[in-house]
Amino acid sequence: MNVAELPITGYLDRFSHRPSETFIAHVGMRQAGPYQARLVRVISGDPNPAGPKLRFEDLSSVFAASFKGRHQNIRLGSYGIVEEGPNLDPRLPLTLTALVQLRAPLVPDATAKAVLAVEGEECALVLAVGPRGAEARLTSSAENKGAIEFRLCAGTPLREGEWHRLWFSVDPSAGRVALGQQAVTRASPILEAQRRELTLPSQTSVLIAAERKAAPSRHFTGKIEDPAILGAFIHAWPRPLARLKELGAELIAGWDFSRGIDTQAISDVGPQARHGRLVNLPMRAVVGARWSGREMCWRHAPEDYAAIHFHDDDLEDCAWQPDFNWTVPPGLKSGAYAFHLTCETGEDWLPFYVLPPRQGPFAPIAFLASTFTYQAYANHARGNGDDAYHRRAAEWGAYPHNPDQHPIYSTSTYNRHADGSGIAFSSRRRPILTMRPGFLTFNDQRGSGLRHYPADTHILAWLEEKGFPFDIITDEDLDDEGEELIAPYRTVLTGSHPEYHTLRTLDALQNYTQAGGKLAYLGGNGFYWRIARSKALPHVIEIRRAEGGIRAWAAEPGEYYHALDGEFGGLWRRNRRPPQMLAGVGFSGQGLFEGTHYRRLPASRDPAHAWMFEGIEEEIIGDYGLSGGGAAGFEMDRADRALGTPENAVILARSQDPPASFVTVPEELLSHLHTVSGEPPNELKRAEIVYFDTGRGGAVFSVGSITFCGSLWRNGFEGPVSRLLENVLRRFSAANADEKVASKLGKTGAPAHHQP
Repeated sequence: MNVAELPITGYLDRFSHRPSETFIAHVGMRQAGPYQARLVRVISGDPNPAGPKLRFEDLSSVFAASFKGRHQNIRLGSYGIVEEGPNLDPRLPLTLTALVQLRAPLVPDATAKAVLAVEGEECALVLAVGPRGAEARLTSSAENKGAIEFRLCAGTPLREGEWHRLWFSVDPSAGRVALGQQAVTRASPILEAQRRELTLPSQTSVLIAAERKAAPSRHFTGKIEDPAILGAFIHAWPRPLARLKELGAELIAGWDFSRGIDTQAISDVGPQARHGRLVNLPMRAVVGARWSGREMCWRHAPEDYAAIHFHDDDLEDCAWQPDFNWTVPPGLKSGAYAFHLTCETGEDWLPFYVLPPRQGPFAPIAFLASTFTYQAYANHARGNGDDAYHRRAAEWGAYPHNPDQHPIYSTSTYNRHADGSGIAFSSRRRPILTMRPGFLTFNDQRGSGLRHYPADTHILAWLEEKGFPFDIITDEDLDDEGEELIAPYRTVLTGSHPEYHTLRTLDALQNYTQAGGKLAYLGGNGFYWRIARSKALPHVIEIRRAEGGIRAWAAEPGEYYHALDGEFGGLWRRNRRPPQMLAGVGFSGQGLFEGTHYRRLPASRDPAHAWMFEGIEEEIIGDYGLSGGGAAGFEMDRADRALGTPENAVILARSQDPPASFVTVPEELLSHLHTVSGEPPNELKRAEIVYFDTGRGGAVFSVGSITFCGSLWRNGFEGPVSRLLENVLRRFSAANADEKVASKLGKTGAPAHHQP
């Protein structure tokens, strides 16, 4: 058992379902034994004793059961596998070869990592890379010949960042073995050894970037191109960049990674056509050994992108066996729920959302859960899970587990692989510790330190307290179903950080507001990064951190286009869809997890907008809060007409006195002195509350700050921030609001029905 595993945890088939649809729960335990599962409704996920506290509604009467739990393995590491490899003649010469690039050197005592392994029932050949360069290994347990094992090592480390041709040749009749390692731009060592009684396989399986088919291990981290098996003994390689198609009759099998880049299939261009598949989602659409630089998009020059970047910590799917199913009963209201799992040694929560029935009835308000953002940050290991953090978690009864201590569940797109390359994919088919009620992101000295899923329960608890009927939908649902999903609602609320979006979700929200819908953007740094999805892998999102922006890592030149959909990645701003076009504001300043306040501007007293501030006498808004101590903080957005803020947008309030930690985001800077907008850099570190009408009865209200919703609470849900949002939502969701959004979006049938 791995001590890095939680006592009990799991994941679900989806983040959301409708009534009469079935959730599938995959549960794993550190040690097999009994456990219990019960249903709860999540009302508040903030464990801060000075805040709304953790609050659940026990729904054991709807679902509660006991199960016999089991340990379920997690196998990290990506690789390619050909279940039925090429047929070989064990009497004839054989060569394993591939082009290889390391991004970082291997540590001196590291075990050699497999590049290409050919395995038979009684024999295996492995071409690998170790700290001292290329390695070759042949093992055999052939009957009547005794066990044979030998290794060769080139003795010279591969230079990181440089492409090398590696090969391992065997000639059974002559008892010859050769290991070659040649940089594609210079000469490198070749080692030859003599052996007798060599045994080669006839029926094979092939692994790329791993070995041992029964339990893949020794995963390679780096790029591999043109792995191949040749029917010849090769002592020297005059043309290390020779393509597979140039190898002629010598080619027994060769996998051309320039084919099917947007798939998980690998194609053999050899005569036996032994195709394979990828496991655990290595990174495709990466520049290869022959990249010319003439094209930046892999779709236009796939031969330049004939490499795959494998990693020893990739994880596409835990692939755990299902433990229990639960069908959402008709009549269960839309909302945030979780399965609470308990066993003798611990507990966990598996959160999910229940959508309204497809045909309604619908509440007037829809909360759009930012599940793409939750997934992008899933298991973000920040390195801050220290003793002080865990003391606070224990004192508050917060979620006790931090990704820093549990890398076995794979980390986030804000982390890096072992070779320093950025993590570009995130899967929801794994336990996500950061998406738990009570999870603390920061040891926040002025507040609770919540982000994402638990932070967004500030909104849900506030809606509950104020008596607003609401449904919950998710980003993934919106991407799957488009604008029809939100057409029935008078208003849509975002969470505190709706950062990651697809083109389909942006279009749906834009069309919704233009057709008469009302959008309340209640966060900051929203609609920022473009992500890709694939129908073949609906549980996966992909991000390429290209072309500027505040980034945890930068995509390599030439690797800005997603593998899953072939589209240009990076900022939506670089895709000509700045956040200001939808929400009126866009990312402008960022600092530590701390906040300041807003000051009202004259427009807030204009009779056309004063209804939003009814009952608010204060000039200063939000100089308090559970998120960094202020309503305007951490990541802040501002209006900019040049980037798409509508001409009729009004700025109602603006933040003041940004904390010393705050900086202007890099996409706003032309130099250290000059900005894109022409304003001084320091003046761009601001959040703005903006309102505008979209025509046809639609409207947008944006707060421009991640920490805004943390200030809904002040000695209960009172204060000017709470009152401001309440005024806006009362108007946005009022019964006399325009209810013809569905028809304006071109839908047919009866008008949308709303719950009272």
